Amino acid sequence: MNEDIYRKTMKSHTVEKIGGTSMSDYAAVRDNIILKNGGAAGEGVYQRIFVVSAYGGITDLLLEHKKSGRPGIFALFAGAVEEQSWSEAVDGLRQRVEEINAGLFDDPELLARANAFIGERLQDTQRCLGDLERLCQHGHFELEGHLDTVSEMLASLGEAHSAWNTVQLLRQEGIEARFVDLTGWRDHEQLDLDERIRRAFADIDLARELPIVTGYAHTRDGLMKSFARGYSEMTFSRIAVITGAREAIIHKEYHLSSADPRLVGEMQAVPIGRTNYDVADQLANLGMEAIHPRAAKGLRQQEIPLRVMNTFEPEHAGTLVTGDYVSETPCVEIIAGRKNIYALECFDQDMMGCMTSYDRAINEIIARFKGSVVTKDINANTITHFVADNLKTVKRIRSTISEKYPDCDIQVRKVAVVSAIGSDMKVPGMLSRAVAALAQSGISILAVHQSMRQVDMQFVVNESDYEKAVKSLHHALVEVYEHGEAICAA
Repeated sequence: MNEDIYRKTMKSHTVEKIGGTSMSDYAAVRDNIILKNGGAAGEGVYQRIFVVSAYGGITDLLLEHKKSGRPGIFALFAGAVEEQSWSEAVDGLRQRVEEINAGLFDDPELLARANAFIGERLQDTQRCLGDLERLCQHGHFELEGHLDTVSEMLASLGEAHSAWNTVQLLRQEGIEARFVDLTGWRDHEQLDLDERIRRAFADIDLARELPIVTGYAHTRDGLMKSFARGYSEMTFSRIAVITGAREAIIHKEYHLSSADPRLVGEMQAVPIGRTNYDVADQLANLGMEAIHPRAAKGLRQQEIPLRVMNTFEPEHAGTLVTGDYVSETPCVEIIAGRKNIYALECFDQDMMGCMTSYDRAINEIIARFKGSVVTKDINANTITHFVADNLKTVKRIRSTISEKYPDCDIQVRKVAVVSAIGSDMKVPGMLSRAVAALAQSGISILAVHQSMRQVDMQFVVNESDYEKAVKSLHHALVEVYEHGEAICAA
């Protein structure tokens, strides 16, 4: 179907993504999201598409823990000396998903069906991994060449589980929910993401059906390979673009707020209310994604507004993100930051006058190891990259730079980056206020960055000062104003 026609005929609907923590509370999903617009089951729930994440913690068990790095099935399989470790992890996952199912389904027959659905996929997965491991014991086959496919297969399991369960539960509520499986399970046809979405929605009547869609989609190039753990946001975004949604909505367990409530206190943190995609990009750069930058790009280009809502405060309008929004009064909208940053400082006297070639070469080395640069600074003979990678990767980058530039003095130091971000921060004296606030808290500033666009100010500090820096900047730049329920009402 022509996409322009698609948008004209389906422009009244929304596409909504539900995060993993929210998915773990079915009652909240049902009452605060699905039924929020209608008084009774089945009334006012249609003209919506829901893209669901795996239940909280399941993707960590499938791949690896997002924060701690604790290995899941994939990491165990990729590094396994013997089958036992990853196979036991599959058994542990099976036990966990059956525990989740038992908490959701009271009907023994439906519970048995739920366990059979995910159980069959886990059994297929275990068989595939065992066969692959045995195959790669032969010298002509290398496991490394198959790991991307393995990660894709494993990632698909979490969303298939949660989507299938949600459909069954909603049908019990009298809602015509429809399971839309984009995982390509046992599908031998190789499609790109857009084509898979078009085919899946070709015969869906949004006026009478409520699609519950897997956040993972199987694609020719691999969604995990391209977007890592941001794959479900890419699926969500492309569905919104292809079907011509009037609004894209993300339901999380918290508001997009002026700072992390766990750091500054729930009473001090304020929902942002309104902001733009530029601010969303700055947050993504710090690892605090409102939405993956590549997913935001499609929404921005099609002028589809994005709303971020708190599942557990359904009456609050949340935060609306658009392409053209600029705050009426210049202000800081959010204090955000990132720990576990390594400052990779390269000093070379010969760099003077050759900065462009040095910069290009170092960037190419960082890219070779898939390094993630948060920010960087340059002077006459020094380039410092602040990278958000593990120490092993940083050591490899350092070693390679040393090989290319033997006379380069390379220092590595662990730091944190804290940013003040806003759609318009052109306020005289704001930088000096921020610096003064950090100084009054006894925080040493290692580096400062502010672009001419003035949408963010970045402060590099000792990692031990991270929490204190966030609190200090939030107090000085946000809490001094009476913002009420939001910095700008959506």
